[in-house]
Order: sequence, then structure tokens, then C-alpha cells
Amino acid sequence: MHVAEAVWRGTELGKVDARVVSSGFPLLNAELPGGGWPTRNLTELLLSQYAICEWRLLGPAVPSVLAEEGSMVYLVSPPKQPNAPGLAQLGVTPDRLVWIEVKEPAERLWVAEQLIKSDPCGAVMVWLPQARPEQLRRLQVHAQSCDAPVFVFRPETALRDTSAAPLRVSAALGTGWNIDLRIRKRRGATFDGVLELPAMPSSLDIVIPPRLRTLPVPRPARQEVPHVLGRPATNPAAAFRVAH
Repeated sequence: MHVAEAVWRGTELGKVDARVVSSGFPLLNAELPGGGWPTRNLTELLLSQYAICEWRLLGPAVPSVLAEEGSMVYLVSPPKQPNAPGLAQLGVTPDRLVWIEVKEPAERLWVAEQLIKSDPCGAVMVWLPQARPEQLRRLQVHAQSCDAPVFVFRPETALRDTSAAPLRVSAALGTGWNIDLRIRKRRGATFDGVLELPAMPSSLDIVIPPRLRTLPVPRPARQEVPHVLGRPATNPAAAFRVAH
């Protein structure tokens, strides 16, 4: 009987040996191998537009990410300057945040590699719109020795490229306050459905009346809608800038 239980079937979710971090969404946890965001592996998040879904998707995982004393959230080249008050509402206070701003794609990749290789405590979030498959493969190799979840943000168009990331998901604004999430790649059985995740920002959750919680919210066209990531800095610093 124990032998049969040890056999993995292709119709089942893949098994994971590393630690996972709860996504904060029970519906999503049920579809992720191990029941949460993986550590010791890359997670590739594909977005149609930056600075809209990132924190609404990952914000609920912050309590799990920062549960250990000394853990930090590391941001590498976010598309907008982090907004301290917005992040604080998620639980990421300034003393738990490291922001590294890098302009050149090659330098972004180098910084991401060094950070992942250092095996930090917390979570790593990297924006790499121009990463090539072989570069992602190298990051995945380094991530296998990193006990923190590593999230790589790329445009939705990157879906046509191969990726060494064991987990690939795409996120977009859904109806109302939801986020529509599709699991493009995971270990185990494929998932062709759409997960509608309730992702109302916590700052609005306490003020929005019940009658407005199910109303459709207009989808942005090309405009930039800041949530936690604020407006671009008006006076960029040098090539490397680290802010705590």
C-alpha cells in the first residue's frame, strides 16, 4: 500500500519537497503544488500591464513571507517607485523593504542572480521584461538553493517563449474587484480554467459598502493605475539605488 501511495500519477498535482508559502487565496492554494507559492524554484508571473496586479496578487502572502524574524521583501527594478504608505498597509514596513533600482537589463540580471545566490530570508521580486530563456534557466539553477520564494515578472507576450520556471501564471484584472489568474505551467496535471480571486485592496475593504462590492470596475486601457507602486521618481538616482 505504501508503494502505491508513493507513485505519482500524471493526472495529479506534482509533489514538492521544498517549503511553500501560502498565497493567501485558498482557491489558489488548492491548485498550486504543495499548497502555496514555492521556494527553491522560480515563479514566473506574466502580466498584460505592469503596476496593476502585482501587489493585489502577492499582497495576501505578505504575512507568511514576513513571519520569520529578520525577513525582508526585496524588489529589483519595479516599474514604479514603491509607495511606502501603501506597502505599510500590506504589512511591508520600510524596515522590512529593500528596493534596488537597476536600469540596464544585464545589470538587472546580475543583481537578481547575486540576490538569489545569497539565499535571503523573505521574498525576492524581480522585474525582467527582456530576460531570455537561457537567463531564466540560470536563475532557476540559483533559485534551487534559495529558501525564499522568487517571483519574476514578465509581460504576457513572454508566454510564447520557453521558460525554466516550474510555475508560470498570468494575471489580469477581472470583473468587479477580482483578479483573473490562469496557471500556464505547473508540476503535475494541467489546469485550463480561470481562477477568479477576490483581490480588493485592503485600504478599500474597510470603506466599500456591500452594494458596491459586486459592481464591475472599468478596465484600464493604457493608463497607469498605481496601487502600492506609486508614480515614477522625478529625479532618478544613479544606476544602483538601494532604499530601506
